[in-house]
Order: sequence, then C-alpha cells, then structure tokens
Amino acid sequence: MYIIVVGAGSIGTSLIEIAVKEKNNVVVIEANEERARLVSNKYDITVLNENATSVDTLRESGAERADALIATTSDDAVNLMVVSIAEGLEIPSIVSVVNEKEHVDFFRKLGANVMENPEEVVANHLYTAVTRPNVTDYVVLSQGDQLFRLSTSERSPLVGRTLADSVKRGVIPDSMLAIAVERGGKRSVATADTIIEAEDTVTFFSLERVSDELVDRLAG
Repeated sequence: MYIIVVGAGSIGTSLIEIAVKEKNNVVVIEANEERARLVSNKYDITVLNENATSVDTLRESGAERADALIATTSDDAVNLMVVSIAEGLEIPSIVSVVNEKEHVDFFRKLGANVMENPEEVVANHLYTAVTRPNVTDYVVLSQGDQLFRLSTSERSPLVGRTLADSVKRGVIPDSMLAIAVERGGKRSVATADTIIEAEDTVTFFSLERVSDELVDRLAG
C-alpha cells in the first residue's frame, strides 16, 4: 500500500515502524524539523518537513496515488484540516487520531475512521494492568465496546461448563461474548459447546464496560 502518515510523534513513529516492516510504500509529513530529520535518518522513506494542512504538500506527498492517509498529530484542528483536504483529493482510506471526544463527529462527517482519545486508551490499559492482573490485551473499541483476554483459575464459575451453559446460568452476561480460547499454547475459536478449563485464557468481547467485580468473579 501507498500510505501517507501525517505526524511523527509517538503514535506516528510507531505507525511508521509497523508500516515499513510490512513493506508498505510510506511517505511522512512532519512539520517539526528535528522529528522529520530523525525519521529520515532511521528509515529509507520519503519525509517531507512541511505543513500538512496545505493542499500542495499533500499533492507533493503523492495523494493522487495514495491508498490511505493517517493523521496522527496531537492537534485536532490540524488533523481535521488534513482529513478535509484528503477527502477532497479522494484518497480512498482516511484515518485520524481524535484527541478530544467532542470532535469525533466532525471527523466522521468527513468520512474518516477515527481513533478516539489515545491518551484515555493508554490510561484505561494501565488501570486494567494494575487492578486486573488476570486480564491481558485490553482494548477499548469505538463507542465503548471492549475486547480483552481473561485467565481462569480453578475457582472460576466458567470452569467445567460449556459456554452455552454459562450464558444460560447468567455467569456470562448478555452483553458479553466469548470468542476464542487459548489452552496449552494453542488457540481455537470459541463455540457454544466449548468447555472451559482451569488456566484457559478466554478472549471476550463486551458491548459495555466490564466491572472489576465481574472480572474477578469470572477469573475466579
């Protein structure tokens, strides 16, 4: 893919690392001279030390042949303007970080996929790591949906039962769905007939925030 990345801060540089490793054609636009220099020295890619809110800059970055543009700056005004220009240039896939929740609708009206408030995502992850040691790979999706992996002890009410039975008994609430189970290093898709064992790691999807009390009960 031909990907334009706007911003080489902490999120942008992590994204660049992934995109380059996956052998994508990456162009970076970074207004800060020092950041632009660091990225240019580290990767064999095109780096423009320019203002991304300029139509000419986006055209210079190859917007006419780009498959995607990702805006990652910490300034929603900059990201929104970049998204607006990218939409006008008909870049097929437009994604943006949105730092303030109240700005999300502005981005979505322009057709952008959004990552809401990355600082809150990190904060939630850190809180979960401290308060829920049995939970790993915790992710908050759009509109508050959650995805997480939970390790079961022999005391868990899930153990020795099928997932269907746990749902029927109300052990797993209607807002949650078990989607995968890892056992002995092997993963499988969860089904209604899957029987949970102690020391399994179960991947759950939830439509709402899962309370600490429920996590503790399910983990055992």
